[in-house]
Amino acid sequence: MLFRQDDLRRIIKGEVTLAFRRWTKPGASTGGRQRTNLGVVAFDSVAIVAEDSLTDADARAAGHADRAALLASLRGREGAIYRIALSPAGEDARLALREEVGDLAGLAAKLDRMDGKAPWTRTTLRLIAEYPATRAADLAARLGLETLVFKRAVRRLKELGLTESLEVGYRLSPRGRAFLDAARQAG
Repeated sequence: MLFRQDDLRRIIKGEVTLAFRRWTKPGASTGGRQRTNLGVVAFDSVAIVAEDSLTDADARAAGHADRAALLASLRGREGAIYRIALSPAGEDARLALREEVGDLAGLAAKLDRMDGKAPWTRTTLRLIAEYPATRAADLAARLGLETLVFKRAVRRLKELGLTESLEVGYRLSPRGRAFLDAARQAG
């Protein structure tokens, strides 16, 4: 689910507790969570609602001035109206992991398993170290990859706390830098 930055800030503060979307199929599910750059958002409930059931109170809980403003935000879109109850669910656990150097040998073994027959993890980390804050498309081109393939690879490294996303591009986290430094010293 996409959120405007201002809405996201208000969700994380607990000021916005609902969202309404028109979807042909659900874009979130009850019990789901979404990591964002400001924290984790929980989807406490997701349900289809009738347009005539929407109230001014619903609109204000979703960050709109009134029911008319809420309905205006839904115009021009197709599908059923979904009411999504939201709550802040804490920080992204990867933030702490980025700072934790931990067991570098275990991390190396995990990267070896991820590499399989086509080593890519260390190459990607070295590329990000050499070209921080560089567009994903430009980094992908250097490796001869499609941008989406490259982005999926970086997300896998991000899950391990090795990289951080920037406004444009990426950089190594402290954990990622420590890993590459240890790898250089070892070999």
